[in-house]
Amino acid sequence: MSRLGVGMHDLIRELYPICRSITGEGVRATLRTLQTRIPLVIHEVPSGTRVFDWSVPLEWNITDAFIKNRHGKRIVDFHASNLHVMSYSAPVRTTMRLADLRPHLFTSAEHPEWIPYRTSYYKENWGFCLSHKQLSQLPDEEYEICIDSTLVPGALTYGECYLAGETSEEVLVSCHICHPSLCNDNLSGIAVATFLAETLLRRVLRYSYRFVFIPGTIGSITWLARNEQAVSRIRHGLVLTGVGAGDRVTYKRSRRGRAEIDRAMEQILKHSGEPYRVIDFFPYGYDERQYCSPGFDLPVGCFMRIPHGEYPEYHTSADDMDFVKPDALARSYSHCLAVFDLLEQDRTYVNKNPKCEPQLGRRGLYRAIAGQQERQNRELVLLWVLNLSDGRHSLLDIAERADVSFEEVQRAAEALVACDLLQEHAEPETQPKF
Repeated sequence: MSRLGVGMHDLIRELYPICRSITGEGVRATLRTLQTRIPLVIHEVPSGTRVFDWSVPLEWNITDAFIKNRHGKRIVDFHASNLHVMSYSAPVRTTMRLADLRPHLFTSAEHPEWIPYRTSYYKENWGFCLSHKQLSQLPDEEYEICIDSTLVPGALTYGECYLAGETSEEVLVSCHICHPSLCNDNLSGIAVATFLAETLLRRVLRYSYRFVFIPGTIGSITWLARNEQAVSRIRHGLVLTGVGAGDRVTYKRSRRGRAEIDRAMEQILKHSGEPYRVIDFFPYGYDERQYCSPGFDLPVGCFMRIPHGEYPEYHTSADDMDFVKPDALARSYSHCLAVFDLLEQDRTYVNKNPKCEPQLGRRGLYRAIAGQQERQNRELVLLWVLNLSDGRHSLLDIAERADVSFEEVQRAAEALVACDLLQEHAEPETQPKF
């Protein structure tokens, strides 16, 4: 078990008890915790602010909630699990019999031991979530109901960490921060994004990187509305979600389908030695659907392990600390960092000796002993790089065409540069010319 994975798991454990929603003090507490690790700027957008076809909602906060039986015992307690209260529940203080209470009780019959997660963001309502087993055992008696919450004008809060590189072109990394105690669906993306930002802080960067920690849907819509003139700088982007569980990676392409981020991710996954699948974009899911809306069409894909709704623990109390694994977190981090390394190191070169093959032997690049397969493969990569380094093909283009890893192509290019056979092209073209 890697120290890196354990560190991310520990961050999830620290954030797990906080009751988050799309607004409120839970979001602020989460972002303040992240501020102790990365240079995060916290933004507040007032309720009622118009953001395209939406408006920033009222701010929701909660301090207590319970259902008490006729003996005064709390049988459902917000302090035992913040999933017990439907998110954005309006305040209520009353008594009612079970028959009247049942329309406000939510369970999962398919998983009778688990507490489901429910929300009512944009329609005022209130409710409690509990296990189906507990509901089936409740006697028909009068219950005391209390939800001590507020729904008042306030603000939507999000965090932004900007790491300046040599160029103003940006890599966007986005994750949602609007769920309460759900580890894989919410906290895994936060943890991996935070650790990636920590790593990149220590590096000299070619691209600038912008990490945004936002409430789902309304957060990305708000961020885009506030940054509409600046999004043209986004060259690549990833939404991170559900990255802490499962043995296989799932990558969802951007709307463009063949954006450089899509090709880079597929290249890394293909040569990772781990199981993976790549799926096409569809306009449902997480915040990639906002970044990829037709008015923006940004090159933003979604990196996941198990997609939403494809595991029974999704949006239930079973998405807990035991469900997310340090090794899965570490592998997710490593894949994303490898993609960033590829983007940082991708270049377009020009062969300085383009008329026929240069003599590799006298430059120490040709195999010393015939028949060594590994050396022969390396030489073939050298020849691919020489052949396609015409100022129109990037190293990623060459890796795809030669069907080898980007790392092999990059090493070959470095060796050829050292022998003065290649020089970097000043204005690389972004589209392959095959």
